[in-house]
Amino acid sequence: METPRLLEPRFQVKKKMLEDMHMYRSMIRSAALAALVLAVALPAAAQTTIAVIDVQRVVTESDPGKQAIQKLKAISDAKVAEGQTLQQNLATLQEQFNKQRFTVSEERLAEMNKELEDGSIAIRRFEDDAKRELEDARRRELGGLEQRILPIINQIGQERGITLIFNKFQSGLVYADEAVDITDDVIRRFNTAQ
Repeated sequence: METPRLLEPRFQVKKKMLEDMHMYRSMIRSAALAALVLAVALPAAAQTTIAVIDVQRVVTESDPGKQAIQKLKAISDAKVAEGQTLQQNLATLQEQFNKQRFTVSEERLAEMNKELEDGSIAIRRFEDDAKRELEDARRRELGGLEQRILPIINQIGQERGITLIFNKFQSGLVYADEAVDITDDVIRRFNTAQ
């Protein structure tokens, strides 16, 4: 009965050696597969051409972008003027309330107080509505620009054989050589595409 116990550790050593060999074979297969993937990917990466575009510059420097910005500014200015009128009306009510609160009846005082509350609520609603309207107008204008710019970007990309075009500052890009920046070409074509 002693003999089987002596053979047991030897058997475990052989088993461990077989497991190690299997693991090494698996590692060799993985390394070979990785080398194959690299061998295929490196030539493809060498053919990749990358460009960047500064969309913010296209919006602020192109003629259609300037027109969109003017429209948005006009809407904003109109909302600001309307808001100032509401504020002035409320200030006038507040001034009247302060001057007359000791000389008017309790009933009139309650009416004036209600008018002040209604005016404050109207201003808050107006501000919320104006903000929403401005955001909608901004989304519409910039969305329209985007729909007009994308075909130009695609056309330049195809003409130059560019594989990837990144939005310069919204893609996490930290640095790009000016040689790969196509912004000026996009602005030029966008101005003449009208």
